[in-house]
Amino acid sequence: MSIPASRPLRWLAAGLVLAAAVLALALPFISATLLTIAIGGVAIASGVSQLIRLSGAGDLRSRLFRGLSGLLYLAGGVWILVDPVISEVSLTLFVGLLLAVEGLMELATAAAADLPAKGLVLLDGLVTAGLGVLLIAEWPSDSLWAVGTLLGIALVFSAVNLLMAPLNSGD
Repeated sequence: MSIPASRPLRWLAAGLVLAAAVLALALPFISATLLTIAIGGVAIASGVSQLIRLSGAGDLRSRLFRGLSGLLYLAGGVWILVDPVISEVSLTLFVGLLLAVEGLMELATAAAADLPAKGLVLLDGLVTAGLGVLLIAEWPSDSLWAVGTLLGIALVFSAVNLLMAPLNSGD
């Protein structure tokens, strides 16, 4: 996330992000559904973009793969938008797997590198992997609230990061 240079803009951005975080945490089902719908919309836009770019592809093989890619994006986006609540179940499993793998990568980084904040990287890896494992273990029962709650938590950390940016940059 890009940090606004001026203090008033930083505070305004942090306030807006924090308000979004509060809404996401207060209404996790709605925020998860809206996030799922947004992902479906992005997939459809990506599919249309791939299909539009077909005319610029050089040879037949490039056109074939770009066309198949575009159709796959379109089909996935439509599938998500047809029933976003069911799609949240799949999204929750994906997020759980993503967090588990990311956590393992953070743990490997902490073990392999000599970092100034090695303890924080290790803690980040443990928490991230733990959240991923919890999502996978409780899937699909937690699917309708977990993604919205995680989004809210991530937004809280983003708001704090906006406010703490001057400390990291020496501002």
